[in-house]
Amino acid sequence: MSETNTPDSAQPPLVVNGQYVKDLSFEVPGAPAIFGEMQNQSPNIPIHVDINAAQLHENSFEVTLHLKVEARLNDNRPVFIVELAYGGIFTVNVAPEHLQAMLLIECPRLLFPFARTIVADLTRDGGFPPLMIQPIDFVQLFRARMEAAQQEAQGTA
Repeated sequence: MSETNTPDSAQPPLVVNGQYVKDLSFEVPGAPAIFGEMQNQSPNIPIHVDINAAQLHENSFEVTLHLKVEARLNDNRPVFIVELAYGGIFTVNVAPEHLQAMLLIECPRLLFPFARTIVADLTRDGGFPPLMIQPIDFVQLFRARMEAAQQEAQGTA
């Protein structure tokens, strides 16, 4: 008998059930003067990324990709601020030891292109060149999160 006929192998390891904008904010605090002030300088545009995962049912999870972009001029005046929480509902059928990696690496990797497009369209529609966020290394983010959790656990032990 083939092992590929087991009940677990009949289900795909990851299913995207839906995705959506959970929260979205765009501000240009210094408009309209900021457009003229930007003619002579380029803003600094740091991008903060966070990922949250919450169990909804037995093997159903909501994963939310949070992007916060605060473009500022060299004198620290804000140019624009974008905050996006982009969520997805996923069915995950993997072994428990792989669940956290699946939720914090693979799920956000699937959400990212859509969130990137929203940010690009939003900045373009807000009067700026479209902000094309470079690909994010979700594996590195996951490793950093695991190291921070491990250091915190050692600090409290």
